[in-house]
Amino acid sequence: MPNNRLNTKSIMYRMLNFMSKQPLPLTRVFARLLALMTYRTSLAKVTRVASLNIHIALPERTAEDRQYIIKKAIQYELTSYFEFFNVWGASNEKNIQRIHNIEGEDIFQKALATQKGLILIVPHFGTWEIMNAWCAQYTKMTIMYKPIKNKDADIFVRSARSRENATLVPTDEHGIRQIFKALKQGGTTVILPDHTPHAGGAMVNYFGIPLASSHLTTKLIQKTQATALFLYTIRNTNGGFDLYIQAMPNGIYDCPDNQGTLIIHQQIEALIQKHPEHYHWSYKRFRAHPELHDIYDIAPRDALVKVQQVRLKNKSPI
Repeated sequence: MPNNRLNTKSIMYRMLNFMSKQPLPLTRVFARLLALMTYRTSLAKVTRVASLNIHIALPERTAEDRQYIIKKAIQYELTSYFEFFNVWGASNEKNIQRIHNIEGEDIFQKALATQKGLILIVPHFGTWEIMNAWCAQYTKMTIMYKPIKNKDADIFVRSARSRENATLVPTDEHGIRQIFKALKQGGTTVILPDHTPHAGGAMVNYFGIPLASSHLTTKLIQKTQATALFLYTIRNTNGGFDLYIQAMPNGIYDCPDNQGTLIIHQQIEALIQKHPEHYHWSYKRFRAHPELHDIYDIAPRDALVKVQQVRLKNKSPI
């Protein structure tokens, strides 16, 4: 039987506990300092990956504009990671109080009232963990969870998420079946759709490049007819966050899988175009094309040439 007790004397536990108890403004200051060191270290992996991704996704921006986005994106992504610890260490009540403004709450409440289930589509943008406590005060949540390799960190995060009226399920077929069942019973799930599937995936446009993409979200929406909402948060200057809730286009409920996934990609693209500095750019998403698998390992100039070649070949809208 697995041991699910924290080792309170371990270095990992002490670090997590320390970070989670710091005031949120102090957490943000520390993250800014770390981001400044990362940005100024030209060999830093996160800087290289984020820079290439931003050049690929936003080719129409000026060089000066992209450089500003790169600098801010690194700062904001690191800040989000430190804020995650803070969110996990705080009570649900405190986290709910940290959400200062909510745009689209009426959309959320109307969707709940239908009792058809809710699928919350949440990109890797801002500090998404802060939303769990707010959503969980209204609905029972079933969320996929991939265990963290460090045992103490895993137990720490599991404990934080489980107290938010959430059932954690594995990222496999068994977990998917549990989510289907929960949605059919009027429950809620959260899907982060902007990562490459571990195996397979259909080629769907993302910033004009066909990338291997999962149809899981689209299939959940169409097979359960649960209401799909698009959620994201942006940190504000008052030590908290603002939450935004949007309805997904009606076409996603009855269209081919590729088209449904494309609709999700387009929602994410529109958000990124509006607030590019808040997106988490450190993930190597653009290697999910057979001709681009090595772009993060070669010179950026050569990588951009390969990307442009793929774009030119890509004549289909999907």
